[in-house]
Amino acid sequence: MGNKSYIVNLRASAQAMLETNILPFWSTRMVDHQQGGFYGRIDGHNTLHPDAEKGAVLNARILWTFSAATRLFHKMPYRILATRAKDYLITRFVDREYGGVYWSLNADGTPLDTKKQTYAIAFAIYGLAEYYRATNDPEALLTAIRLFDDIETHAFHVSPLEGESEGVGYVEALTRDWQPIADMRLSDKDENAVFTMNTHLHVLEAYTNLYRVLKNVQRDDIQGTKERVERQLRTLIDIFANRIFDPSTGHLMLFFDENWQPSNTHTSPGHDIEAAWLLREAQAVLEENEEVNQLSRRLAIAARDGIMKETQWWCYAEAVVGYIDQWQDIPDPHYLNLANAAWDFIVDHLVDHEHGEWYWSVLPDGTPDRSNDKAGFWKCPYHNSRMCIELIERL
Repeated sequence: MGNKSYIVNLRASAQAMLETNILPFWSTRMVDHQQGGFYGRIDGHNTLHPDAEKGAVLNARILWTFSAATRLFHKMPYRILATRAKDYLITRFVDREYGGVYWSLNADGTPLDTKKQTYAIAFAIYGLAEYYRATNDPEALLTAIRLFDDIETHAFHVSPLEGESEGVGYVEALTRDWQPIADMRLSDKDENAVFTMNTHLHVLEAYTNLYRVLKNVQRDDIQGTKERVERQLRTLIDIFANRIFDPSTGHLMLFFDENWQPSNTHTSPGHDIEAAWLLREAQAVLEENEEVNQLSRRLAIAARDGIMKETQWWCYAEAVVGYIDQWQDIPDPHYLNLANAAWDFIVDHLVDHEHGEWYWSVLPDGTPDRSNDKAGFWKCPYHNSRMCIELIERL
């Protein structure tokens, strides 16, 4: 099959995956009609846990997913769910007293964990900006701007020494009222670090989407915000190029102290390939591309060997997008082959063709991992739906 025919088929397959497998699962199985918003968990055996806590990241990613689907397909059922997620985020997760968003809620929508995790606030911005892209809803945009102000006021750490840049970055977490917190970890799998690659990657992603919409908003009262978002987006690209990227290996480093000293040599190929295309997206929104092209290519090359050893759903979703992105930049069939291999693995091993959505991962014996969630605190309709949407838009 020639490249042109393959690309046409891949685009059609991505739309079918999105609209017949992923979105129906979330629209029919995860809407909490009793207590509002969306349920917090369906396990790997497709069993609903209606009393599970509701995470800010999950809700924000649901918001992004159905907002992007609304923008792409203009279908009312998607807009209804996007609006449900937007309303629930604003009325339940946003902390009206101190700003930011709560990390988690009880199933009934009352606050559970009230810490301010920069990662979660970034995803709220990301989702709200996408909702504005789809609907031009002013409440979504103004809430995203307020959350941007919260991050910049409280979580952006500037070196105390004039002229020194070592301490510039986004602190991992703070208490509800923005005070230092002893345990800053994003999850129990992460290190307790002041700065992390993962949080900076998703602040970059959020600010890219926010700046994308602000560029086209003609309002005098947000002109200053537009300039600040642009400045901080450039700062984030600089942090990746000069702090997080390891030129000796081509990988991103993961955990750092307040002076950006890495705590170990661990790497994450999935994040390498995800960052490769998100950095290029940020530069495209800034209408400047050349600065990160070499960085992006090195990350894609470094991720190549490790990505196919991964078994988690999100790594493969990001590999498809990342290598399609590289192929579009440099039409080397090797990149198209890598994207194709990742896609085939997804279809053959990760997709639940009977019940919808994808399994968390594949076990060493080749069977689906049912011990981890199908939907939950960290299993969201984001990496896989975004993969499909990127393919539909790019191809």
